[in-house]
Amino acid sequence: MLFNSYAFIFGFLPLALAAFWLAGRFGRDAALLALILASIAFYAFWRPFNVVLMAPSMALNYLIARQLQRDAEARPGRARVLLLAGIGFNVAFLGYFKYLAFGETVVNDVFGAGLILTHVILPLGISFITFQKIAFLIDVQAGRIERFTLRDYVLFVLFFPQLIAGPIVHYREMMPQFHAAPCRFRAEDAAVGISLFSCGLFKKVALADPIATYVSPIYAATAAGHPPGLFGAWFAALGFTLQVYFDFSGYTDMALGLARLFGMQLPPNFNSPLRASNIVDFWLRWHMTLTRFLTAYIYNPLSLTLTRKRVARGKRVLGGRNPSWSAFVPLLMFPTVLTMFISGLWHGAGYTFILWGLLHGVYLVVNHAWRLLRPRLFPDAKRYARWARGAGFALTFPAVVISMVMFRASSVAAALAIWHGMTGAGGATIPAVVLHGLGTLGRSLRALGIGGSASSGAIFVHGWLWLAAGLAIALGAPNTLQILADHGPALGVKPAPGRRVIWRPSAGWAVALAAVAGVGILSLGQLSTFIYWQF
Repeated sequence: MLFNSYAFIFGFLPLALAAFWLAGRFGRDAALLALILASIAFYAFWRPFNVVLMAPSMALNYLIARQLQRDAEARPGRARVLLLAGIGFNVAFLGYFKYLAFGETVVNDVFGAGLILTHVILPLGISFITFQKIAFLIDVQAGRIERFTLRDYVLFVLFFPQLIAGPIVHYREMMPQFHAAPCRFRAEDAAVGISLFSCGLFKKVALADPIATYVSPIYAATAAGHPPGLFGAWFAALGFTLQVYFDFSGYTDMALGLARLFGMQLPPNFNSPLRASNIVDFWLRWHMTLTRFLTAYIYNPLSLTLTRKRVARGKRVLGGRNPSWSAFVPLLMFPTVLTMFISGLWHGAGYTFILWGLLHGVYLVVNHAWRLLRPRLFPDAKRYARWARGAGFALTFPAVVISMVMFRASSVAAALAIWHGMTGAGGATIPAVVLHGLGTLGRSLRALGIGGSASSGAIFVHGWLWLAAGLAIALGAPNTLQILADHGPALGVKPAPGRRVIWRPSAGWAVALAAVAGVGILSLGQLSTFIYWQF
């Protein structure tokens, strides 16, 4: 069931809230049971067999967690083996459904085996659910989770606002909220929840989906062997960047809003990443809970293990005023690239996703190398800071846009074709009617080698206006976390010191929100899934 559907907005959601609040009159236990049943119904609505597929995995993870809890102190060696077995099971479970066909493709490509690709239906949200289950097992084994029940575990995994596409939450940040939830209607929760959901719906259906109608034909034509020229290639790159930006930002706002309607706060997952001044900052703003998971459970343990081994051998490590570049490669570059390789593979079973992840790994390595090198080249930190942010944005934004081509393209060849077009090597044309209408400027463009084409001038102009408007919003407008900061839109989000209040309950806000919600609801004629739901 899509959040951006009439069935969800006017059917499922009101019924789920009514059941939750009504059950709350009989106590918190009854309300949480109603929420579990609603979450199961939400997950089963799309494809009932999803529940059948996920239930055994959840049950086994629960049993493993129970045994880990018993063995963590009494038998730590056995607990570590059991933890590795649990992680292995979850990775294998995800691998079968998500990567079996891709694995067969790789074997065919490398060895020419001629395997017939296996078609496996991917359970919704399996990547997000798998990471949450792995984090849960690790936290239990580490003693960060002391007590849990079957009901609490099921609610943690299946809470429907974050079930399909995150945020990736931790048990210890959600369970205290469920255990303290009033399970009744509260005006502030309703106001903040509706505001977040309405803004997210607007981003999805009024911003992301219209951009897709311009962008998708370019990628389809490229896949069919008709690569774009300079303007078409840059439109495809910029357009998809904004499409996935508003799509993911919209989903995140809707998930936060839905959770808040039930009195819960999800962790922030999206914070204007296109404004980042470096690629590290970008990943601290884009899919924030995925970055948190990869850092805490993959990068940090790997880097720490390698550092300890290097210290034991008496070799230099990172740190201090004169860092060892010989330590940089094994202790920072290798863990970073491997972590981003896993990130790319997690996003999708295909060469393009892997290369997208590796490209960001290279970006991050360059960024970290610059942080080590910069004090030697620019010792005056204050003078450096005056121009670094602008220069950093000028480098980071196009780097992100270029990488998004690999994320969106149907094949590596298609991505390379669009990159080729972005260099101008494939020529540059704009609709002849637009070129003619530009008068003197049009003649100057022709002199520069820009030719006219028979394509639609209206589509060209409207498309670039959409991009201009999207860029203005993404780079200039306050985001929902900033607007609602005084009312706890997400876990841990607080207003910045000295910041003026952007949003207060008022008639003007109600009218503006009604307009935003109205546009969103009236734009639901043609449903489209959120991009991250396929992961």
